[in-house]
Amino acid sequence: MENHKLVMPEHLNHYGFLFGGNLLKWVDEYAYIAAAIEYAGSNFVTIGMDKVEFRKSVRQGTILIFLVEPIDRGRTSVRYSVHVYRGDSREYDNLIFSTTVAFVHVDGEGRKIPLPPVKHPV
Repeated sequence: MENHKLVMPEHLNHYGFLFGGNLLKWVDEYAYIAAAIEYAGSNFVTIGMDKVEFRKSVRQGTILIFLVEPIDRGRTSVRYSVHVYRGDSREYDNLIFSTTVAFVHVDGEGRKIPLPPVKHPV
């Protein structure tokens, strides 16, 4: 699944670069959207990201590309890889961030429950 985001002034830190917390929010959001599409009608909560390392700075006006792919499925959890690129290229030298986001499937009370079958592969 591919998503895009335009970096606006409100996304910047006091040095004029993208605030890392905004990037982490978008990574979590786009990975969640992939899970919600793949398991339509299911509820998920984020349980972790495997690594947080910002590789390159990002300025206002940059268009970010988010590539999200499922990589692992457990009994109650699912993991997605997320790669974020700067600009209009998915080349390695434009990679600014990558991580794995893990979600657990929960019921209405927030208790872990088994994953349903995949409804719509992403």
